[in-house]
Amino acid sequence: MIDIGANLAHESFSHDRDAVLARATAAGVRHIVLTGSCAQSNHDALLLARTRPEMLSCTAGLHPHHASDWNDGMARQIRSHAADPLCRAVGECGLDYFRDLSPRADQAQAFRAQLEIAVETQRPVFLHQRDAHADFLFILREYRPQLTAVCVHCFTDTRAAMDAYLDLDCYIGITGWICDERRGADLVETVAHLPSDRLLIETDAPYLLPRNLPRALRKSAGRRNEPAYLPWVRDAIAEARGAAPESIEACTTANAARFFGLTLRAESSTDA
Repeated sequence: MIDIGANLAHESFSHDRDAVLARATAAGVRHIVLTGSCAQSNHDALLLARTRPEMLSCTAGLHPHHASDWNDGMARQIRSHAADPLCRAVGECGLDYFRDLSPRADQAQAFRAQLEIAVETQRPVFLHQRDAHADFLFILREYRPQLTAVCVHCFTDTRAAMDAYLDLDCYIGITGWICDERRGADLVETVAHLPSDRLLIETDAPYLLPRNLPRALRKSAGRRNEPAYLPWVRDAIAEARGAAPESIEACTTANAARFFGLTLRAESSTDA
């Protein structure tokens, strides 16, 4: 499996990151794409990827929560990182009207600027959208003809929203949200209609701990998610689609390798 989005540069992993990666390998996770979402995490994710390039790669971007931090320095950093072979996509970027931690005008400006960098560098884009579908779609449609591959990550929206993204030839990233019987019921139905060649899976660690973990494992995890729990996301997707977990594993691994331009090795890792 390939975890397409994990925030392993997050401080919650600072004390046991090696053990986290060992558990991921034991769970069958062949490669992890580390999410960059601000200047510091972009820097840290790239440094971390360099320590294990056979298993790790990264993205570089500015999350809409931090959109007010957009400036020429951020643009230079993202362009510089996008030129590194270990940096596989521009993002995480987009719009978030659920929290509105940055003014919406700032979010739109930073989103457009990062899409322009993705066009310039011809890197895939790793996108975030929450409660902002209409504005997000409007901007994405403008840039889509010039972009290469597009992933709407951590998708939690409606069937109509998913269909709109599919019409733009986007990939859809599914997280442990689908494992949450309280919030994920609608997503279960929606994922059943997602074409297999557009499906990607991710943990978004340390967030979105799957609620279908065994009780003992959930207790030991506390509230921190990690890539080793990706099989529970895979299994929930398989159940929603009436498919074998092995088929979900195979198609999502192939899709992630295609999206990020990864070359899978015969053994257990991915060439970054």
